[in-house]
Amino acid sequence: MKQNMYSKDIILVLIATFFYMSSPMLVTPLITGFTESIGASAAVMGFVGGLMNLCSLFCRPLAGNLADRLSKYKVSFIGAAFMTIACIGYILAPNAAVVVVSRIINGVGFACCSVCMATWMSNMLPQEKIGSGMGVYGTMNALAMAVAPAIGVSVYQRFGYRTAFCIALAFSVAIMIVIQFIKDRGEPAGLEPNRESEDITDTKTALSKLNTAGQIPHFQLVEAKVLPVAFIIMLFAIPYCATQSFLVTYAEVRGLDVSVGMFFPSYAAVLIVLRLTLRRFFDKLPFQIFLLAGSVSELLAIVLLAVMRNNIMMLLAAAFLAGGYGVMSSVCQSTAILLAGREKRGLANSTYYIGVDLGMTLGPMIGGALYGGADIRWFYPALAVTMPLAAAVYAAARYKGSLK
Repeated sequence: MKQNMYSKDIILVLIATFFYMSSPMLVTPLITGFTESIGASAAVMGFVGGLMNLCSLFCRPLAGNLADRLSKYKVSFIGAAFMTIACIGYILAPNAAVVVVSRIINGVGFACCSVCMATWMSNMLPQEKIGSGMGVYGTMNALAMAVAPAIGVSVYQRFGYRTAFCIALAFSVAIMIVIQFIKDRGEPAGLEPNRESEDITDTKTALSKLNTAGQIPHFQLVEAKVLPVAFIIMLFAIPYCATQSFLVTYAEVRGLDVSVGMFFPSYAAVLIVLRLTLRRFFDKLPFQIFLLAGSVSELLAIVLLAVMRNNIMMLLAAAFLAGGYGVMSSVCQSTAILLAGREKRGLANSTYYIGVDLGMTLGPMIGGALYGGADIRWFYPALAVTMPLAAAVYAAARYKGSLK
């Protein structure tokens, strides 16, 4: 059911989106230190830190297919329940093994919520408002990514790890509460009530008829139409995630007198302003315009980080990185949704998030390889190759007619 941009249901989905992103983002900066505090080795700490995203990567296809077959409410509720169980695991964990299991459970829940919330939101929007609507959706994600870690670190410093995890638990429970008030349950397009199905009381019979009519999609790992967009966002994510993991170390090794703690809050603030300012253009300008502007912006960020000497240059780099990866994440997600069509929006979102997950995995890995095997001065120049590669992916997709 299409709704206006500020309907009650859409606002509730946005609130639930803030909570689903806040819960794991609060845990992320604390989980490695917590694991060490209960006796884990450095290797286990690193494994635990990346385990949730790794698990989410493998769960995305299943979550995407479920989002196209079941109501978004059901899958989101299941995801929130898994995240709740994970948070309880963190709070009660006596050893690292319990944390590992909890991270796996958290990854499954996060995959379900991230795919379903985005699909739920896009299905409520009019076709001509998907770009701007998903821009607002992305703004809620950015807000959660800026606020939740700060809350987590602050609570940890005052009261300890387990108390901070209680806040993450509250966020997960809040998801389940908020979605109870959403009237549009996000039923799959082929299963929405109509005249012919009103008299069908047996669900198995209804599903059989829909399957015969070809309305229930077969299981797919990815949506092929969205793969170029997924590769592009992966390439934009790699420099961002490498920066996220190594900026502190990079500044220390180069002996830079900069306040690294200002970088990501500044990034988030600029990103929120950009997404709100540009949301009307997301539905009007073609993909290649955003790709060109985003590539130039991210390249400028990389150059500034490579030659950084002071806080002004660092903050400018944060702003340009927001104009690159930050803006392109919204553009790529809305493009993925439009390419796939309504019946496959769950799969489209899961394919898009696979690109994000790959970027989040490869960024730190590539950053680690560069840090350990090359002169630190080559760290950012080497990462700059991602932007020409993104342009090459777009050119190949455009040549094949899969992306305009």
